Amino acid sequence: MADLKQMTVVTSGKLRQPAYDLLDAETNLLAWKEGGRTPADIFDGWLAQADALYSIGNIKINEELLAKAPKLKVIAQASVGYDNIDVAACHARGIKVGNTPRVLSPAVADLAYGLIIDSARKIARGWQHVASGKWGERKGLGFGVDLAGKTLGIVGMGDIGSRVVKRALASDMHVIYHNRHRRSDDAALGAEYVSFDELLKTSDFILVTVPLTPETKGMFGKAQFDAMKQGVRFINIARGKIVDTDALYDALVSKKVSYAALDVTDPEPLPGSHKLLTLDNITVTPHIATSTVETRDAMARLAAENILAGLSGKPLPAEVKA
Repeated sequence: MADLKQMTVVTSGKLRQPAYDLLDAETNLLAWKEGGRTPADIFDGWLAQADALYSIGNIKINEELLAKAPKLKVIAQASVGYDNIDVAACHARGIKVGNTPRVLSPAVADLAYGLIIDSARKIARGWQHVASGKWGERKGLGFGVDLAGKTLGIVGMGDIGSRVVKRALASDMHVIYHNRHRRSDDAALGAEYVSFDELLKTSDFILVTVPLTPETKGMFGKAQFDAMKQGVRFINIARGKIVDTDALYDALVSKKVSYAALDVTDPEPLPGSHKLLTLDNITVTPHIATSTVETRDAMARLAAENILAGLSGKPLPAEVKA
C-alpha cells in the first residue's frame, strides 16, 4: 500500500476546512492559507513536486501547467464543471481527473427553482421597487404570472434537472425535457421527453442545466430565442457560454423573452456597466448555486476523497471519464 504521507498534494487556493483536515492528516499537504489564488512563483515551485493537485476552479489546467508537474497522478476540482481543465491532455499523461457531482444537486436545484419563481413573481424586482421608494409613492410593480398550469421545459435532465421536476410538480406545473437520450424513468419522475424544437415552441419557462461542452457552447442563440413562445421566461443555472448574451439581450428588449433569471453569465463576472443590467426584466445572481456552507463542505470533502483514492491507486469516487 502506498505511503500517502510521502505523497505531496498542492492547492490552487485556500481549502475549506473538511478538505484541509482530511488531506493534512493523510498526505504531505502544501496548502495556500490566504484568500485568492496561490501566487504563481510559489505555485510553480509546488507543482514541480506535486503528486496531486486540488483545484478550487481558479486556474486553467492545460499543457503548460501539466508540463510543470511531471509527477502528477490525480487532479481533483471542487466543482461539477470542469471546462477549465484539458481533460484529454490529463488523460494522455495518465492523470486521473475528479469533480464533485451529486453532492451539490439539492442546493443547485433549490436555486434553480427559486429563480423560476422569481422570473414569474418579480421577487428581486419587488425589493428594488420598495428600496427605491416607488412603493411609498404608490407606484405599481405590475403583475407576475402563476406557475400552476404552465409548462416548464428543462434542457438537460440529469440529477439537478430531476430534482427540479419534483419542485415544479409541487407548483402544479407540467414538465417536459430534452436530453441527448431519453431517460428510462421519466414517467416515474413525472416529466415528458420531447425534441429540442418542441421544447422551445411549447415551454412557458425554460431551464438550462446542461454542462458546457463544445456541443453546448452557444446552444441558445438568435434562432433558438426566435423559436420560443412569445413571453417565455428563461432561466440559466448551467454555464454562461451556453447562451449568446447579445441574442438574449435582444430577446429581452423585444419582450420575446419576458423575463430572464441567470446565475451564470458570459462574461463572468458580469461588469456593473453591462447592458443586461440596464433592463428591468432580468435577475442576475453571482453564480451562487452551490454557495451554502453544507454544500461547499460536501464538495470539498469529495474532492479530497478523489485525491486520496487516486494516490492510493483506487477508483475515484467521482471521476471525469472524458
